[in-house]
Parts: sequence; C-alpha cells; structure tokens
Amino acid sequence: MIALKNLRKRYQNGHDALRGINLKIDQGELVFLTGHSGAGKSTVLKLIALLERPSSGSVIVDNTDLDKLSSKQIPFYRRKVGMIFQNPTLLNDRSVYENLALPLRIIGFAEDEIRSRVHASLELVGLLKKQGQFPLALSGGEQQRVGIARAIVGRPDIILADEPTGNLDPELSKDIMNLFIRLNQVGITFVIATHDLALISTLKYRQIRLLDGKVAEPLAHPQTHTQTQTQTTTEPTA
Repeated sequence: MIALKNLRKRYQNGHDALRGINLKIDQGELVFLTGHSGAGKSTVLKLIALLERPSSGSVIVDNTDLDKLSSKQIPFYRRKVGMIFQNPTLLNDRSVYENLALPLRIIGFAEDEIRSRVHASLELVGLLKKQGQFPLALSGGEQQRVGIARAIVGRPDIILADEPTGNLDPELSKDIMNLFIRLNQVGITFVIATHDLALISTLKYRQIRLLDGKVAEPLAHPQTHTQTQTQTTTEPTA
C-alpha cells in the first residue's frame, strides 16, 4: 500500500530531516511513528500527503510513484488521503456541519450526497447532535473529533495523523485512539505520528521509531490486531 524507498529530505537550511528511510505499510494497517521532536515523523507524513517532495528516493502508494504525478493528478491523489493534526484548525465562523461540507462542495458533490456524508461522519464520531454548533462552543476533545470527521468525510483510503492527541488529557486521548482503531477496522490505513508512548504502549500495533531521520530498531510488541503484520525494513543504502 505505502512504500518508502531510500527516502531522503533535505531542507534549504541544510537540515537533513530524513536520511534514507525504507518502510512498507500494508493496506488496512495501523502503525505508529514515534521518536523525539525533529526525528522526522511529520516530514514522513507530509511526503506521503504530497505536501512536500523528497530530495531523493521514492514514495509509492498503490504502486504509483508520487514523484511522477503531474500537478493535475495531485488533487485527485489527495482525495485518497485524510489529514488530522494536533490543532484541528476549524473554521470558527462556520458551523460544525459547514466545516465538513465545505471541502465536499469544493470537489463538486451534490448537496444530497454532502448531507449524507456529513451526517454519517458526525454520527461516527458521536457529534451528530452538535452539527449546528460553532467550533468555539465545543470542548477541545469535541473539536478534535470534528477534525477527525472532516478527515473521513471524503472516505479516504489513508489517514495521516500528526500528534492527534497532543493537546488532550489522557482520558480523551484514549477515546480518540479507540476511535482510530474502530475506523481502522473498516479498512482505513492509519499512519499516526505520536510521542505519547504511555498511551500507545497499551495498544498492540506496530511502532516504527525514528531517530535523527533514520529508522531505529523496531520496538518489541505483541501480535498486532491487524489482519497482516508487516516488519519494518531496514535495507542498506548506498
């Protein structure tokens, strides 16, 4: 599903964010990216989302090398990917419903389809009754759930989450992670960057630890909940 091959990313200031990463993530898998701040977790997500381009190496999704996509193809690819951030960055002057409906309108969905998708997404995160409220009237946990609903309303194949529980207390963090697990069980591939080792240590999913832009030794863990278990590859680079 997702393959990173000798992936490198150097920024204009000379910082090497990624230094030759090789990874494979199966379709329908849920994996955690861990590591210190600056280890390269967010950079990996940005490259998969095509928000940035690699300096060298390849990001391959569904047998397609993303670097070979034309500018016209990129918007269609991004429809396959949902993004969740630590701060959901909701539009405070629009209702919860409109926050989810807007990206579907931009794509060109009919209003009946928009209503169906928004209601289904909000029901899934437990916020259907608050569709008419504005973000500032919601708690932090509810705002994050709206951000999750917005990520899934387009029915993506892949969801990338960057520190999604970073601003939440432990109980809310656990609730959000359980929601991710339920979504994963219906076939969505999840790549979650997090530093919350205490939270994910209780979850039996693969952890990939990054260290200074490289893949460190995989953390030991029990058998995963996913149907397939893929080992982290650490192929030597030239």
